[in-house]
Amino acid sequence: MKNTIGKVFWKQPLTYLLLLAGAVGALLGERLIFQTSSSLENSSQLTQLSVTQSLSKTDNTSNLKKSTWLPVKAPISNSNFIVDAVQKNGPAVVRINASRTVNQRPNMFGRGIPEDFYGFELPRSRNGPVEQGTGSGFIISSDGNILTNAHVVEGSNIVEVVLKDGRRFQGQVLGTDSVTDVAVVKIDADNLPTVSLGDSNNLQPGEWAIAIGNPLGLDNSVTVGIISATGRSSNDVGVPDKRVGFIQTDAAINPGNSGGPLLNQNGEVIGINTAIIDGAQGLGFAIPINNAQQIAQQLIKVGKAEHAYLGIAMQTLTPQLKQELNRNFNTNMFRDKGVLVMQVVPNSPADQSGLQPGDIIEKIDNQTITSSENVQQIVQKKTVGSLLELEINRNGQNLNFQVRTGNLPSRLRG
Repeated sequence: MKNTIGKVFWKQPLTYLLLLAGAVGALLGERLIFQTSSSLENSSQLTQLSVTQSLSKTDNTSNLKKSTWLPVKAPISNSNFIVDAVQKNGPAVVRINASRTVNQRPNMFGRGIPEDFYGFELPRSRNGPVEQGTGSGFIISSDGNILTNAHVVEGSNIVEVVLKDGRRFQGQVLGTDSVTDVAVVKIDADNLPTVSLGDSNNLQPGEWAIAIGNPLGLDNSVTVGIISATGRSSNDVGVPDKRVGFIQTDAAINPGNSGGPLLNQNGEVIGINTAIIDGAQGLGFAIPINNAQQIAQQLIKVGKAEHAYLGIAMQTLTPQLKQELNRNFNTNMFRDKGVLVMQVVPNSPADQSGLQPGDIIEKIDNQTITSSENVQQIVQKKTVGSLLELEINRNGQNLNFQVRTGNLPSRLRG
């Protein structure tokens, strides 16, 4: 009996000790876990702080401001090369309002009878109807010289220039050149915005083209396309009386765009928008700015422009044309390539140098000639009085001629 009681008595305190030890262990374990968790949290905070400080140092180096270590998106820009080009040149693009009085003869037989029906000169009315037209132009000098098309202002009594900021000026036409369709208008102002002029000599099809102007009275309109072709002849464009190698573009050009600038992707003026073909879509034409500048300088200086002139009518020679001429005119054409001289104007530089109808131009200044456009382009780049070396074929014999260019007579200027 005692042994049993003693045994039980001994086990009870041991149980209490085990329970107490477990409780202490639990408390110590919880504290250890709490400390470990706190240590990890502190370590994470230190890591965040380190990253933030590192980014802050990087930002200070690159002058960027970031207030958190989270990723920050780069600012989005709404600008592109078209916007830049328009903002750069837009303030220098103007609207030109031109008015001209249409001279009329009194028609005693009513309407529908042509003026030359009378066969004699009747006095013209000074109070005829007034034609009004709107075109575009662009300022090329801060003191008010404006480049535009001749057909926009030619024959006008009143020329009004309206700037993009709304200011209006009376314009004076310094000169017009119908041969290239270039004109210069002057307004009395200072510190005006100007365009940036580029180089039109090395344009390539496929380059960007930006047109600015006032089509159909819609001021400061912008259209975009590409350079479709270069060196289009006046015959190609349908204006045979002009002497220009036109730039072709598919940037939309409409009535009212005439005289406005055609820009490249760098925001430089490469041409003057001038012509469209009736019934065509996506076909517009511009005068190369290098040619326009050359004419403008003459108009500003002396009020008129000179154009180098040979005095021949010519046609591109082809095998088909050779056969036709030999068959129909009993000729003996020895070449089927080059440019055939069809006519020589009396007393012209060509006539004075000894050129004759039937001569075939094969080279000018050692440059091989394959088309009449080649001859036109070479001559129009020359100044009046320049000396040209011509190699021709006459009845199968090669001959050399020197022709000194003259000034295109006014009767041939269209």
